[in-house]
Amino acid sequence: MKQIFFLLVLVLSFSVSAQSNDCKCCTEKHAEFDFWIGTWNVTNKDGSVAGRNIIYKIQDKCILRENWTSAKGKYTGTSNNFYNAKTKQWEQIWLDNQGGSLHLKGNRKGNEMILQSDEDLNKDGNPYYHRITWTKNDDGSVRQLWETITNGNEVTVAFDGLYVKD
Repeated sequence: MKQIFFLLVLVLSFSVSAQSNDCKCCTEKHAEFDFWIGTWNVTNKDGSVAGRNIIYKIQDKCILRENWTSAKGKYTGTSNNFYNAKTKQWEQIWLDNQGGSLHLKGNRKGNEMILQSDEDLNKDGNPYYHRITWTKNDDGSVRQLWETITNGNEVTVAFDGLYVKD
């Protein structure tokens, strides 16, 4: 009886081990942005309420999904964030209820995830790109800083928010 029990435990252990190895996105690289997972209350730099954000994993842990709602609920958006093993970088594809979209690419450096858009031309014909940096703070909060860089050195802050878990 003990032998059968031991054999059963061994078979089940092997089965669980084999199943856990099937996760294609259960790597250290795919977990680099996991510090952003959670339900967050987001405030602006001045402390006013910016909105609420819910971030979670989907598609067998391959995609980090974001669902944003502004403080007044009139502006919403969703992003899919994923590690692209082919290009060896993170990507974010953002779409919102105003028809806006943004495609960012980059990597984690230390406690920061830094993603930026490709360069484009603004209405005045000047080159610009967006750079968004998520910083993992020691207290568990996350700072999101969205900058627009024009002509390579003119920096405008589009958003500076602090995420605190709900």
